[in-house]
Amino acid sequence: MAAVAASGLRGRGGAGFPAGIKWKTVADAADDLKFVCCNADEGDSGTFADRIVMEGDPFSLLEGMIIAGYAVGAAEGYIYLRSEYPDAVAVVRDAIEIARANRWLGENILDSGFSFDIELRMGGGAYICGEETSMLESLEGKRGMVRAKPPIPALAGLFGKPTLVNNVLTLVSVPTILADGDKAYAELGIERSRGTQVFQLAGNVARGGVFETAFGISLAELVNEYGGGTGSGRPIRAVQVGGPLGAYIPGSQLDLPMDYEAFAAAGAMLGHGGIVVFDDTVDMAAMARFAMEFCAEESCGKCTPCRVGSVRGAEVIDRILGGEDRDGNLALLNDLCELMNEGSLCAMGGLTPNPVRSALSHFSEDFTARHEEKR
Repeated sequence: MAAVAASGLRGRGGAGFPAGIKWKTVADAADDLKFVCCNADEGDSGTFADRIVMEGDPFSLLEGMIIAGYAVGAAEGYIYLRSEYPDAVAVVRDAIEIARANRWLGENILDSGFSFDIELRMGGGAYICGEETSMLESLEGKRGMVRAKPPIPALAGLFGKPTLVNNVLTLVSVPTILADGDKAYAELGIERSRGTQVFQLAGNVARGGVFETAFGISLAELVNEYGGGTGSGRPIRAVQVGGPLGAYIPGSQLDLPMDYEAFAAAGAMLGHGGIVVFDDTVDMAAMARFAMEFCAEESCGKCTPCRVGSVRGAEVIDRILGGEDRDGNLALLNDLCELMNEGSLCAMGGLTPNPVRSALSHFSEDFTARHEEKR
């Protein structure tokens, strides 16, 4: 646990919360029954690193979970894997059986006195179950709906017990940290973003794929050097980082270091490391509307700002594009975004305004073009 904290490892699931603090919180919780849950419900657009890891090296994930279980005092672990990854499901299931046969899992692992086992559970395709508390609800056999916090899962998670929730990329980093030392890991990256991240390039890009590199590399280098620019050969107009709820970064502002704090200062987020590229033919007003429509489709429905706000957001954008009281509806859209951001229970509704606001800020001409064409 001390090595994980000293390495500077932060959760790779999106929030970037220091892993060492989360581990210590669970370890210090006074309860005989604790759990380790791997959130492998990789549902963000442009993300596929979890799938690549699980299909190619599932034992690194199992090892990370075993170490985590030992560190926090848990005897049971769960991998919550999206059902849309059938190959990953098959590979991970086989890996668990091999691990049990070799006594790397189960009672008294290799006569160490430590017992820990892992169960594989599949999700039902709900995007919201990528949020940790919705995932826990689903693991308990309930409908995937967000829980109000506090209490946090580290203190009252699965079945009300202290639960460590990390995603795949976080857990597979742990064996490397212990093998090479926390100092070696901490030497990679910049500022508070230490180590490496597996960035995923998708969308209109010449060379899509996964690229593991230290934090601090610029978005421009990732897209242009690693990705080769757009697949169409046309100029880059926008890049979305962090999934469908991430902000749109204009092509003129790609000299942004891949760093949690730098992205936050720019009103964006790194998220799970997914990068989706768009060329100059993209309609950014349509992309803003898609963000609201996506939220309406995937909302768990528990809180009003997310459930209703997303539906009204799509309607307001339609009115703006139709030329109906443009100034009034733009003001209404901004108010709606603020309400969703401040009033939603989780990141689903809270982050949906990010792509909308960034599209309005950087590509405002797309919200007037259709109206002007009708004149």
